[in-house]
Amino acid sequence: MQTTVKSPVKFEGIGLHSGAPVCVVLRPAPANAGIVFRRTDVAGHPTLRAHWSDVVVSPLNTRLTNASGVTVSTIEHLMAALAGCGVHNVIIDIDGPEVPILDGSAASFVRGIVEAGLTRLSAPLRAIEILRDVSVSDGTAVARLSPATTLQIAFEIDFADAAIGRQKKTLNMANGAFIRELCDSRTFCRSADVDAMRANGLALGGTVENAVVVDGEKVLTPGGLRHSDEAVRHKMLDALGDLYTAGAPILGRYTGTRAGHAMTNKLLRALFAQPDAWRWVECDAKIAARLPGVGVSVADLAAVA
Repeated sequence: MQTTVKSPVKFEGIGLHSGAPVCVVLRPAPANAGIVFRRTDVAGHPTLRAHWSDVVVSPLNTRLTNASGVTVSTIEHLMAALAGCGVHNVIIDIDGPEVPILDGSAASFVRGIVEAGLTRLSAPLRAIEILRDVSVSDGTAVARLSPATTLQIAFEIDFADAAIGRQKKTLNMANGAFIRELCDSRTFCRSADVDAMRANGLALGGTVENAVVVDGEKVLTPGGLRHSDEAVRHKMLDALGDLYTAGAPILGRYTGTRAGHAMTNKLLRALFAQPDAWRWVECDAKIAARLPGVGVSVADLAAVA
């Protein structure tokens, strides 16, 4: 069955790129509403669907836009938390153009959602089943969806900085794996990239407190890494959030090699352009048990930083 948050859940912080304060409130929504953002700081409170077709391609984050040109950016960590906690319907009130970065991971979003709890709605849940391989590439970057009975994510990255280097990881996302394994992994960047972004008016809210900043073999962020492979775990977190703009949970294996936000959106566009590559399936108890977020409880938060 579909779900929504049981009660409003509030988050406050600053935007990573704008550096401006912003407040987000998750509110209960009816069945089949989906994930909807509502800009409360804009006249008329315009809404934006968290849907792949409304995503503006960006290498730095995932940004939504509507027909009026209103945008909401950096939605990927919140979207990952919603997917990983099994939230299918929610109205997200936001009083600015960018979701707060918080600590650079999805952990705070997850904690708020799990502690508030979910309400089951009297409507069947549908998932998107992948029927055959679909892939996209750009140079050495590749993203692929393949048939699988659960949502699986496999990712590989390779960076020149020794503090990151080459990392790869594969996870079955069922049974709370996202909360235990990925949700506290923070966004990462090179110190030189921070300087370049700020020179272009970006990353104004970025600090070593809300990102893992590396310089060669050094980790500049106080306290170091939360996981030895935190960087690839965060890329998997991003992928889960970006995949949730499909409009429903996915039953399939996502493989990413040096991929990012733009590549995952390109993959979804390729998937839905090929009707024989996927199908809707109504989730019975057996299928639902394999979805991210099913069976998640407060006890799973013990593994979260």
